[in-house]
Amino acid sequence: MIKKLLILLIFSLPAFAFETDARYALLIDYNTDTILFEKNANIPMYPSSMSKLMTAYVVFDRIKYHKLDMDNKFIISEKAWKKQGSKMFVHVGDRVSVRDLLMGVIVQSGNDACIALAEGIAGSEEEFAKLMNKKSKEIGLTDSHFVNATGWPDEAHVMSSRDLALLAKRLIADYPEYYHLFSVKDFVFNDIKQGNRNILLYRNIGVDGLKTGHTDIAGYGITVSAKRGDRRLILVVNGLESNIKRANEAERIFDYGFLNFDNITLAKKGKEIANIEVWMGRDKNFSVIAGEDIIVTIPKDRQKDLKLTLEHEFPLKAPIKVGDKIADLIVEVPGLFSKAYPILSNKEVKKLPFLSRIFVNAHYLLFGIKSK
Repeated sequence: MIKKLLILLIFSLPAFAFETDARYALLIDYNTDTILFEKNANIPMYPSSMSKLMTAYVVFDRIKYHKLDMDNKFIISEKAWKKQGSKMFVHVGDRVSVRDLLMGVIVQSGNDACIALAEGIAGSEEEFAKLMNKKSKEIGLTDSHFVNATGWPDEAHVMSSRDLALLAKRLIADYPEYYHLFSVKDFVFNDIKQGNRNILLYRNIGVDGLKTGHTDIAGYGITVSAKRGDRRLILVVNGLESNIKRANEAERIFDYGFLNFDNITLAKKGKEIANIEVWMGRDKNFSVIAGEDIIVTIPKDRQKDLKLTLEHEFPLKAPIKVGDKIADLIVEVPGLFSKAYPILSNKEVKKLPFLSRIFVNAHYLLFGIKSK
């Protein structure tokens, strides 16, 4: 039998009317994964240079596992040098460090830098694309397929907004030591200074990364993160008509997310949640604690309908060890999310001695209630 204990009624979900001219869009809260706005978010699209985020992720991964070093140098091939589109302006035969090539990818969006990294790591761009696909599956991307390192248009080279947002989150979470590279505003290579194409970095709105993208077929897009106070949001938009429209629309959607929603911390990891009765135990009850931080994203203007329900087996029988999963705290906002958080024992409860257990059972059979 599952016992449900209704703990609290506090917050509600409003229905905001919000639209965007972008063909694809997704806005999520970084800490809670709550979707604040979406449009065609699970449909594969042409990601353009936004897919260079996966190129960077693979490079960071190789460095983490000591298969690559920032100071390693790769020889620039004719293929890398000849690649059209945005460039870092490397020369054939140059030996360029991984560090500089990464800056060329992240800041200058250099297709030549992407190919140089791909060839240096995997031998060819085609083999590097296989590494990208393998890594995408490992981190949970479900609507992505890569055929090159640059995001060059190809019918088979696609990502969804959802996958781009997840990739951005993984970059921030998995490689915080490199995330600052995405906020670098300009980079000089071969005496050529180029600015970051993410013009939101120059606006005082909390943006600190990640990557723009543009092709004629895909339009203008961006995968971008912003932090205001203790909240971080991740936004993906694609299919806009110009660079300035992309920036203005991204800023407008960020304002929507920051101004209309708040994060509420319901419990910190280890905080006592409730006391629960136990049967056949040397103690009659024991405290249970949150197994992780419990944080939810709540619309600001209606704070009535969020409900928290503690669900556990009843009767709960001893023995119980410290750290045992005892219950689920169901945090729910109708129409927005329902999520279960693990609730753990904070105390060891040993079984009653054998004769005492016989007495408790007999009492239950005779009177239909548990013996006190």
